[in-house]
Amino acid sequence: MPQVFFIPPRRAGVSAAMLLLSGLAAVQSAAAPPKAGKPGKTSAGATEVKLVRVPDRGIQPQAAVDTEGTLHLIFLGDEPGNANVYYVRKPAGSERFSKRIQVNSQPGSAIAVGSIRGAHLALGKANRVHVAWNGSGTAEPKGNVKYGNPMLYSRLSEDGTKFEPQRNVIQKAYGLDGGGSVAADLDGNVYVAWHAGDGTGEENRRVWFVHSSNDGDTFADETTADSDKSGVCGCCGMKAFADRQGALYMLYRSARAKVNRDMVLLTSTDHGKRFQSGVSDKWMIATCPMSSEAFIDAADSVLCAWETDGQVLFSRIDKKDQQGSRPIAAPGAARGRKHPALAVNNRGETILVWTEGTGWEKGGALAWQVFDERGKPTGAKGRTDNAIPVWSFAAVYAEPDDSFVILH
Repeated sequence: MPQVFFIPPRRAGVSAAMLLLSGLAAVQSAAAPPKAGKPGKTSAGATEVKLVRVPDRGIQPQAAVDTEGTLHLIFLGDEPGNANVYYVRKPAGSERFSKRIQVNSQPGSAIAVGSIRGAHLALGKANRVHVAWNGSGTAEPKGNVKYGNPMLYSRLSEDGTKFEPQRNVIQKAYGLDGGGSVAADLDGNVYVAWHAGDGTGEENRRVWFVHSSNDGDTFADETTADSDKSGVCGCCGMKAFADRQGALYMLYRSARAKVNRDMVLLTSTDHGKRFQSGVSDKWMIATCPMSSEAFIDAADSVLCAWETDGQVLFSRIDKKDQQGSRPIAAPGAARGRKHPALAVNNRGETILVWTEGTGWEKGGALAWQVFDERGKPTGAKGRTDNAIPVWSFAAVYAEPDDSFVILH
């Protein structure tokens, strides 16, 4: 049965949804200075949001908190066109990040240019760290060089001290442009996903993925996930995610008839054997907006966020029937909003983080909004100019005291 992810009709140029959030933090929220009060709250009673700069002035942070409360963070550094991926962690209760570990075994084999081809992070069985990224022009193993760069994967060693040598998971589906992603569940299933084409146009691009049932030891050959063949926006990113129950989600921008660049959600409850497909938001535009997406797990739902027409939005996907709720948009006028990120705390509050004014070789502002458990905006919100470096965005996570930290 096809998935329904309905967006109501809207007037031309007006976004009908809501946005998502991103980031980690170590500086204070603009909401109010946190004086004496309840844990995770400011003196004014708003949920506390802290801003923290990524270690080593890194860019494109991706963060996740494991079942023991440890924060895992990856980021890019060095030369944008031939970047390196770095990993740090911070145990619950600690104020310091660990010494960084380089993820990519070949220096310069990642890409920061464009902000959507960088590394993605997933936590799997026994909280093991899995990372995937688009290979740079010099990356090895190259594979079939006739069709382009490799899609690379690595995982943290069992003792947590180093990453395994990077592997190219593509066997035949070359033609990378926009970014790939990685997902992992608690039972040892790992997925690396990307989109690729044969050079005949975006409308003929497909979503591909590989599946490992043994925690990344080996991967089966790639297969397609998008049976409706609606094309893929070439230079947009995509996001893969697995929830705690083992369901797999993929969110990407289509390119049907070259101008119908809708957000499409794929969902599988049988480890990628079959996918439900549904349109999550429609957007008619003849150019590539270089979009990115986000997911976060909640108790009875999975939240996903995306960008449409300069606005960021998020929706809740019910885990029982895989149906998506009406999207929620970030309050206020859309001002070039992109790159959403999300986090949920134990009170059921959701923070949506995004960038404003970023573009090609251009940094911009960081903004955020906290929503209550019913999806209503609260007084915890903020915006900081010039907080996002060139080629970057933010990540976000929830602390045990229910405050939020934005990494930028």
